[in-house]
Amino acid sequence: MTQMTFSDAEYAGKRKQTRREIFLAEMDQVVPWDALLAVIEPVHPKAGKGRRPYAIKMMLRIHLLQNWFGYSDPAMEEALYEVAPLRRFAGLSLTRGSVPDETTILNFRRLLEIHDLAPRVLATINAYLTDKGLLLRQGATVDATIIHAPSSTKNKAKTRDPETSRTRKGQQWYFGMKAHIDVDVELGLVHTVTTTAENVADAVEVADLVHGKEKTVYADAGYIGAAKRAPKRGQKWHIAAKRGSIKTMAEGEVKDAAIHVEYLKAAVRSKVEHPFRVIKRQFGYLKVRFEGLAKNTAQTLTLFALSNLWMMRRTLLTPVGEVRP
Repeated sequence: MTQMTFSDAEYAGKRKQTRREIFLAEMDQVVPWDALLAVIEPVHPKAGKGRRPYAIKMMLRIHLLQNWFGYSDPAMEEALYEVAPLRRFAGLSLTRGSVPDETTILNFRRLLEIHDLAPRVLATINAYLTDKGLLLRQGATVDATIIHAPSSTKNKAKTRDPETSRTRKGQQWYFGMKAHIDVDVELGLVHTVTTTAENVADAVEVADLVHGKEKTVYADAGYIGAAKRAPKRGQKWHIAAKRGSIKTMAEGEVKDAAIHVEYLKAAVRSKVEHPFRVIKRQFGYLKVRFEGLAKNTAQTLTLFALSNLWMMRRTLLTPVGEVRP
């Protein structure tokens, strides 16, 4: 029998389950571990004559913890020593085996980046949700959000990240990158993600966002003219009118009807805001964490894939035939 540490014994004896523990318990049940491991296993280092690599599942769990809680590589290593629920989720013990150091955590993240596995992670999770009947593709809404980047030049290179840029929104200037998403209008699930510098117009990305199977597409006024850029014609586009065009209309029934139509469009289009809220508020992704668009794109794809699981966790955890309250 393995001897328990004092911290493990104290943790096992506590009665209240924290919100973090509830979150990890729910995500542990809804993440399609086997499918994700099948994506990573072909490129993961095999055991040889040298040091035996850590188990893929353990490293994947640590990688997801990094994305959920916004840890850097050094902070992730320290958290695994200090926070019992994280250590338990990763399958680690302070008395059995060893905790991966920050270099090992970094190398696993780079392994996923080098082999461009983030798009496959999103595709795998979406395939899993489709099998559960949760990912619909009849209608979509597209939008973009700004992910801020450090604008300071007080660093070793004395420069800003060359793959990010600045743009003005209203009277405010922003610096960073843009995440463009295509979301199902029924459930608010993300099925396509692209990233660009911040100064790229939203409508430019439509050709890479819209997959062609949608019958209707909703978008805000920034996508006026997007129908001409879509890879397949024939979808019905519902694009918000510019505020000025409504404002200049004469008061009366026509203006009231136009305002009502815009409210109806906005009610459907609001679904696209849900994934943005999850990655920014639930996962704390308010600012890019790496330099270069490729690394940040990999993390953004992973976060949106995990947001799909988080939004559908209650449905996935509800037994078949039972009505969810």
